[in-house]
Amino acid sequence: MAWNIGANDVANAMASAVGAKAITIRQAIFIAGILNVLGAVFLGSHVTNTIRKGIVSTEILADPHLALIGALAAILAAALWVSFATWKSLPVSTTHSIVGAMIGFGIMAGGFSVINWGKLAAVVISWVISPVFSLIISFLMFKFIIKIIISRQDSFIRSLKWSPLFIGITLFVVILSFLFKTPLGKQLSLSTPMSFVLASVLTVILSIIGMKALKYFIRPEKSNSAEEVFRFIQVGTSCYVALAQGANDVANAVGPLAVIYFIVKTGSVGAEVQVPAFLLLFGGVGILCGIWMAGYRVMDTLGKRITTLTNTRGFSVEFAAATTVLIASKMGLPVSTTHAAVGGVMGVGIARGIEAVNFSIIFKIMIYWVLTVPVAAITSMIIFKILQLII
Repeated sequence: MAWNIGANDVANAMASAVGAKAITIRQAIFIAGILNVLGAVFLGSHVTNTIRKGIVSTEILADPHLALIGALAAILAAALWVSFATWKSLPVSTTHSIVGAMIGFGIMAGGFSVINWGKLAAVVISWVISPVFSLIISFLMFKFIIKIIISRQDSFIRSLKWSPLFIGITLFVVILSFLFKTPLGKQLSLSTPMSFVLASVLTVILSIIGMKALKYFIRPEKSNSAEEVFRFIQVGTSCYVALAQGANDVANAVGPLAVIYFIVKTGSVGAEVQVPAFLLLFGGVGILCGIWMAGYRVMDTLGKRITTLTNTRGFSVEFAAATTVLIASKMGLPVSTTHAAVGGVMGVGIARGIEAVNFSIIFKIMIYWVLTVPVAAITSMIIFKILQLII
């Protein structure tokens, strides 16, 4: 499961940077691999919910034998579906795969009554909300960049002049995302006003450092393109995405494994279980292996096959995806980074004209999104039944 998160989820997060040639695939694999392991081990939560997203009632965990088989069935079913999607080079949500697999286990163990259908409806709604929000933000951001920088003759000088704004808004979203979304940020449990104050102060300090770094690394005599300025900002955003995904997504892989480990060690399981550090490391290394061995497949689809990306477009995509996930998470909506990334790529494509977007590949991706929950659920039910007969 961790391998699949690396091959699919993390790959689509790095795809716009690779597609825009801000970094090479080799550099993306190295950056994402190292930062995911660090994010998983040092920022990943040492406590995980036994039921992802609260989609199934915890009463089905009362029987440790059923819980053990169910957790194994769920992780196998989710991994099989994401593996298939990765083989087809299509980005799907690993979180929604786990949700579907847990639904299958829940139905087999406790019937339809244990499923929280309201939560499932919220997941379905997120299929529309994530890409549409992200599409609008990336469209508007790219149009703004065209108006104030790209369409002007002195685009390079203007990009340097406006860089504090773009560095600043990116840092603000990144810092707030860290405080609101990562397990370590949640442990700090700062109030929303305090988080905004801290994010504002850090943004000002880091923006000044970023500006000085830009002036040091980018010399006007050596470069005359606005794209070069946005390339540096994009690399920074990609690093944050990789670190945050290690922290957040490792739970999708080691969550069910932690349930099995906890049952074997204690003989029972509650609503939450402790995740040992070695399991977080195990998940982080698994994610690294997935990026290294198969990450290029999804990177190629998102970075090249939907629309042509440049650094300014890639920046717009990453900013839109991060902003969408931050706002939606704060509103309590179960959005997927995958869906937001695809919406962002569509937005910058449409900004250049409808003909600039490959809608046949978008249609394929959307079919796989719709299939994720039911296919993972049915596969989980079949595996659960087989395991029940064997064990």
